[in-house]
Amino acid sequence: MPYRPTERTEARRTATREGIVAAALAQVADGGYASAGVQVVAERAAVAVGTVYRHFPSKGDLFAEAFRRASQRELDLVVRVTEPDGRSARERVAAGVEAFARRALAGPVLAYALLAEPVDPAVEAERLRFRTGYRDAFARVLEDGVRDGELSPHDTHTVAAALVGALGEALVGPLSATMRSRAHSAEPSAAGQGGAKEPLVATLVQFCEEALPRAHERVHA
Repeated sequence: MPYRPTERTEARRTATREGIVAAALAQVADGGYASAGVQVVAERAAVAVGTVYRHFPSKGDLFAEAFRRASQRELDLVVRVTEPDGRSARERVAAGVEAFARRALAGPVLAYALLAEPVDPAVEAERLRFRTGYRDAFARVLEDGVRDGELSPHDTHTVAAALVGALGEALVGPLSATMRSRAHSAEPSAAGQGGAKEPLVATLVQFCEEALPRAHERVHA
């Protein structure tokens, strides 16, 4: 008779797989994608390298899954803070931008890996998919703004994509600078980090708010 896994063996297999993904995420958050080889992840997960490959055929498959988990968590936050709840579209966009920027600056190593670090093609495909997710989240807010007469009719997906692109581009420099600073000196105090973040967060929020097409402006769709 063919072997049929029991509930216990399936639970153990699932737990092992989850432990490997968690170890991969933790390694990326500590040292970036470049530091996260399969052997390093296996050691961190306390499993053999062969066990990693039994669950994930390649490093790309493993980190595509890790990337998917981390990115989904960040995207879910932006979707949540931009939900329609009586606020204006401008206020909802500002909330999404602020949440995105603060989360990135709070975890610069992971954020840089998610946004810009060179990665395998499988991981890059996930990166592009989640950029589309952010675009769609902001586009829904813009569509509400147009519907309510707060914003001029416009190509909401193009404007939303521009907002997402601007956010990523503006954050890459500060994130990489923070990583270099941490690599060459003691980690700055929480107060120092907060003081440095506030002007950048405020600037990004203001820029994105002002980029929205106001109802009295003439905008070509």
